[in-house]
Amino acid sequence: MGRLRVLLLGASMGAGHDAVSGELARRLRARGATTELCDVLTLLPPGTGPALRAFYRGTVRHAPALYAAIYALFLSPGEGHRPGSAPLAATARARLLDRVDAFRPDLLVPTFHLAAQITGRLRAAGVLPVPASVFVTDFAVHRGWLHPGNDLYVCLTAQGAAAARAATGRPAAVSGPVVAQEFHRVAGPHPHDPEAGPPPVLLSTGAWGVGTRTVRTARLLAAHGCRPVLLCGRDERLRRRAARVPGAVALGWTDDMPGLMGAARLLVDNAAGQTAAQALAAGVPVLAWRPLPGHGRDGARSMAAAGLSTYAHDPDELLAAARRLLRPGPERTGQVERGRAVFVADAAELLSRAVG
Repeated sequence: MGRLRVLLLGASMGAGHDAVSGELARRLRARGATTELCDVLTLLPPGTGPALRAFYRGTVRHAPALYAAIYALFLSPGEGHRPGSAPLAATARARLLDRVDAFRPDLLVPTFHLAAQITGRLRAAGVLPVPASVFVTDFAVHRGWLHPGNDLYVCLTAQGAAAARAATGRPAAVSGPVVAQEFHRVAGPHPHDPEAGPPPVLLSTGAWGVGTRTVRTARLLAAHGCRPVLLCGRDERLRRRAARVPGAVALGWTDDMPGLMGAARLLVDNAAGQTAAQALAAGVPVLAWRPLPGHGRDGARSMAAAGLSTYAHDPDELLAAARRLLRPGPERTGQVERGRAVFVADAAELLSRAVG
């Protein structure tokens, strides 16, 4: 891998895709490769990337039913002809080829679904001479990730790899999620001394502080013997509201997620994204509650179906599941062990196999 040059194509849509690209780049560099990171939104026509990000953020936050409808139309799995992202992907052609000419990579690695469409189209058209290995960051592999022009898919689970192979006819491998080593290092039995106070429970809202009735959930958990720790991202208004919940801790953007995971007893998650993957590495049980529409809900269902999380459908289920997962016992132990077992291979090594 020492002479390998890798162009990673992420996206500044929240923080998860960039975090994956950054960790993959670190692993590749540790093996002697040269890497460059590219935000795929910058490859779109001027103003398009920021507009796309703002639209996505606004619909998820203020019009979740609209986003669910968009996801169902453009991205959700299913048969039959439906519109896709091909017109948008086509607008990035010239700028990506310019980046390839300037950096001269041996491998492209999309970590965002639009990037996978761009590379797949160019490979299928025969104008991109560089192989493309897609790292799928979602537990549920939706249509946006899938294009038969790409050379290889690396997925989080065996179910995801099977879906990628079936849809594209291309090879697919399984690595598990990509998270920084610090999360694996804090993994342990996470003992909690009842005399130290209520057990800390993380509530995740992502980098943008997006969630449904998050403050109400914090009040509910606090009233039933937990210490909610709300991760409010960069939403200062949410942080101020959450800080008024008796017994809760409200945090803004933090760079010490490994430390928080090391102290937590449970993660209440709404996205099945990078925070959930970090919890699996740290040995923290994941409880899915009020997941975001579209890919968030599909991802939460996929995690639960694989035994990696527990999905609560109403407040009674939330509280009952929290009680079971917070106390030592076979349910907590089994979910933690299945979560750790999902990390089966080094994604950086698998992705490089597309280079002949």
